[in-house]
Amino acid sequence: MESHKRKASSPPSPLINGAGRTTRRSKRSSTGIASPEVHVEQAEDDDEQMLNDDSDDGNDNDNYNGDDNDENDDNEHDREHGLNDSEIIDDGDQDEQDVDGWNGPSDRFHHRHRKPNSSQISTVPSIPPPLKSQSVIPARSGSGLEPASPAAAAAAAASGAAELIPIQSVGDSVEWQRTIEKVVRSVVSIRFAQIASFDCEPALVSEATGFVVDAERGLIMTNRHVVGAGPFTGFAVFDNHEECDVQPIYRDPVHDFGILRFNPADIKYMPVTALDLRPELARVGAEIRVIGNDAGEKLSILSGFISRLDRNAPDYGDLSYNDFNTEYIQAAASASGGSSGSPVVNIDGHAVAIQAGGSSESSTDYFLPLYRGLRALRCVQDDTPITRGTIQIQWLLKPFDECRRLGLTPEIEYAIRKEFPDGIGMLVAETVLPEGPSDGLIEEGDCLVSVNGEHVTKFIRLDEVLDSTVSSEIAVVVQRGGQNVNVTITVGDLHAITPDRYVEVAGACFHNVSYQLARQFVIPAKGVYISEPSGSFRLDRDRGWILESLDDDPTPDLDTFISAMKKIRDRQWVVASCRNVQDMHSQNISIVYIDRHWASTFRMAMRNDKTGLWDFTQLGDSLPAEQLRPQSARFTEVRRTDIGQARKLIRSFVKVTCLIPLKIDGFPRSGKVGQGLVVDADRGLVVVARSIVPYDLCDVVITVADSIMVPGKVNFLHPTQGWAVVSYDPNLVDAPIETAELRGHELERNTSTIFMGFNQNMRMVVAPTNVTDVTTKTAPANNVTPRYRVTNVDVIAVDTVLGSQCGSGVLVGTDGVVDALWLTYLGERHASNGRDVEYRAGISTVGVSAVLAQLRAGVTAPVVRILDADLCVLQMNQARIRGVTDAWIRKVEQANDDRHQLFAVRKLTASTVSGPADKDHKRGHNKLRQSQQNQEGLQEGDVILAVNGTTLTRISELDAACANASGKDNWMLDLTVVRGRRQISLRVSTVPTTDIETDRVVIWCGAVLHEPHHAVRQQIKNLHSGVYVSGRMHGSPAYQYGVAPTYFLTHVNGVATPDLDSFLKAVVGMPDNTYLRLRIVTFENMPFASSIKSNRHYFPTIELVSDKTAPDGWRRKTYE
Repeated sequence: MESHKRKASSPPSPLINGAGRTTRRSKRSSTGIASPEVHVEQAEDDDEQMLNDDSDDGNDNDNYNGDDNDENDDNEHDREHGLNDSEIIDDGDQDEQDVDGWNGPSDRFHHRHRKPNSSQISTVPSIPPPLKSQSVIPARSGSGLEPASPAAAAAAAASGAAELIPIQSVGDSVEWQRTIEKVVRSVVSIRFAQIASFDCEPALVSEATGFVVDAERGLIMTNRHVVGAGPFTGFAVFDNHEECDVQPIYRDPVHDFGILRFNPADIKYMPVTALDLRPELARVGAEIRVIGNDAGEKLSILSGFISRLDRNAPDYGDLSYNDFNTEYIQAAASASGGSSGSPVVNIDGHAVAIQAGGSSESSTDYFLPLYRGLRALRCVQDDTPITRGTIQIQWLLKPFDECRRLGLTPEIEYAIRKEFPDGIGMLVAETVLPEGPSDGLIEEGDCLVSVNGEHVTKFIRLDEVLDSTVSSEIAVVVQRGGQNVNVTITVGDLHAITPDRYVEVAGACFHNVSYQLARQFVIPAKGVYISEPSGSFRLDRDRGWILESLDDDPTPDLDTFISAMKKIRDRQWVVASCRNVQDMHSQNISIVYIDRHWASTFRMAMRNDKTGLWDFTQLGDSLPAEQLRPQSARFTEVRRTDIGQARKLIRSFVKVTCLIPLKIDGFPRSGKVGQGLVVDADRGLVVVARSIVPYDLCDVVITVADSIMVPGKVNFLHPTQGWAVVSYDPNLVDAPIETAELRGHELERNTSTIFMGFNQNMRMVVAPTNVTDVTTKTAPANNVTPRYRVTNVDVIAVDTVLGSQCGSGVLVGTDGVVDALWLTYLGERHASNGRDVEYRAGISTVGVSAVLAQLRAGVTAPVVRILDADLCVLQMNQARIRGVTDAWIRKVEQANDDRHQLFAVRKLTASTVSGPADKDHKRGHNKLRQSQQNQEGLQEGDVILAVNGTTLTRISELDAACANASGKDNWMLDLTVVRGRRQISLRVSTVPTTDIETDRVVIWCGAVLHEPHHAVRQQIKNLHSGVYVSGRMHGSPAYQYGVAPTYFLTHVNGVATPDLDSFLKAVVGMPDNTYLRLRIVTFENMPFASSIKSNRHYFPTIELVSDKTAPDGWRRKTYE
């Protein structure tokens, strides 16, 4: 089966390694949501690294298990719902900003965004005059838009297309040269963004072509898949590189054309001319030129000959916009990405068709005839409604021989052939929509004979009849099995079943089921479609969900859905009944958590064809969360007698669910679930892996005994060891929860213990085991998108295979005392499949006990100090070579009988060197200023011999020394190191946890900005600015203008922005819809300049600031 592709393309930009294309590759193939996920995008990893260990003992694989995570979210967020008051709000990457409430998944995989070349930075395509010596302007190497080769033409001919080979090197005639010189002044390059996922198309940024059809009124014609069914922003660039904004004023419900409007007064340096639309001049054998945008580089002029006028509309796959009920023109012109909307002109300079798509397997191109486009243009010019009628049938043009097999009688065939001697067939009903006007009257396979007594064999005439008889009855005659069937059908309004509004709520988008969707899957054109299934409504599949009921209230249309949502409280768990259009046989019952505090937006967006915008209407505030009451439950029992008191530990485990509304700090997920250990039942304290709770900008839900669900909050996040402490209100739980007792010392090798863990089904499994190794590890860095990882931690390996199967659990003695936690650690992203690698290992409880002591003493924000450097293990042979003396080697041997090792500084972290941080947010600038000094005295490559006079052979000894470095006058460590074979003494600062976590986020132009988080400072040498791009939203200005994740914004309009305060001062108050000049430095230290146009209507500036006194722990401010 031949595959087809669109001709719109993604713009050349640093976002996806150069110029990409928006294509539809295979017929009837499902497509997922493209970035972030909504969604916020973050660049992702393409390198797989081994676990960091310089030792050569070969024990890396003893159940320190790295697993490919099947739950990989694309780190690229398609749209972000909720935080943005003006929209529904990605990481490939970040998988581009995969956050529910503001994220959506995408399965794409990106390299780190690098500095674009000069052609990529340019926002205006170059349009040179046509060459006189050949008919096709050569494309830049690798641009993908070049004249068809003889081989490609031969392939097209072999496929049955019967196209003629386009002109390659033969010079154009003088007439063609004059025509082209005139036409290029009417052709424009269109750079656009479809703001929201709507109907069958995701939010995206791309480019295409258009042409002026009314210079006086400022009207441009292009494709419908460019204009899109939903919100649109864009601009057009003319031949002389003048730019103007364009607004959509019409998009056809079915056919692939739309009309944009611009202000002719904006074009000051060239006369704007229009092309005449002459669809009747398209003839087989006619020579044509396709003049359009060549993948963002320059104008392309491609030659060809029309080979067919009666091709059925191409199919670009399910869950994608498809034209139907029209003939298409076929030719071989080898157009490619960016040429969508190009005029197809004859030698007289008339537009006979519009470029719409092509085959991905040959040089075949598909052009839409302009009959209906010409009618729509005249209606716009006359300011009259563009009526569109439908009887909800998809027809196909089938040849007479096939019609005969379907029952066409010789008499009817004779009459049709006599009236239409050039005709090759008749219209046959392919799809009849259930509950539509024709349901029960027309059947699939019926051959259309006449409408209102007139023989109709062409789509053009059928459209004319239907468009002129909306809400009226028509008499239709079809042949069915050799018999004439006469029916009367009421023509419906096509606009009425084409959505022109949508609702944003709980981080998702909803609108009525469209005719496009209904036709593709043969379902009634009614119901509520979840066009952006994110936030609270992030379901198993990315797209295609129809909501049938919510909280047991049926939702047959958008209005009833709005009524149902108004009755649901914030933080309420409700039942959502859905069906996916790709499997309407199965009902999906989901329990969804309604988020109306992070995703506070509840509004209606209505299309306004006068302004080209979508006007927003607020639908009301959320009802407050219901007052919770205590609930009771019982735990299951572990029926084993060989594990002693450890069997009671099942009463100390709870399920921890983390719901993430906005992805920051490079974290790739929008939510995680795992088991936590209750370490203080009286206070409701739970320790859990930080791969489940990455930061405190989230909702935490604690489930006790798989029965009681209560809200939780984040109390502490350990900066290096991979665990966090969360809490719940114990007064809400009536269950026999027991406090897990933690052992106060480290586990040693060859110690017997009991492994208790939870497998992928969240079922507890138990096995006696032995500790095979305790070694210092650092999780591999995610080189493309820096994100939290464990560093300098002693991990425990055991000899049971259950360790690789369980993501959470404990190692416990028969006395029921917990020896170690078993946790999951997020690692790198796998280069071959784009999945995140997770490592599982045990970790001592000593650090947990120290933090618990602070919490029990009433400290609301416990502080842990660390030596902020990445260390590696150094064996004695390596230490000798580096200059460690025999005397120190003897000290190491005496200090540690189990392992003779030292530690060397692999990498210093760009981090604060002061004491406790200031409470105001100017500390971010202070952090960056001080980070340039780094750890004074300590250098990369130093071999650490002793800390505070004690030989350092275990990382736990360093942790203990840092724990003792508390108080205003005692936060330094005295180190003895070897540097350059010389022994020296240093006084080095420790860093408190208050200087590490992200506590302020700014969303601007769809970019998610915050200070460079800890993982960035661990991996980079120089921090160029305190304004770091963590992610971006699909369809946003940040995406359109290439403000990519991992970039640093150093200047705005020439003003330095060393921190978020100076950045906000530079951008807030600037007029909307104007360009700002940015100076950007990439992660690889490459500076460049770029520009971006703000769009506060859809993407306002929002600031989130951590505030423990706020209801959710964060304050929100929107800058109007």
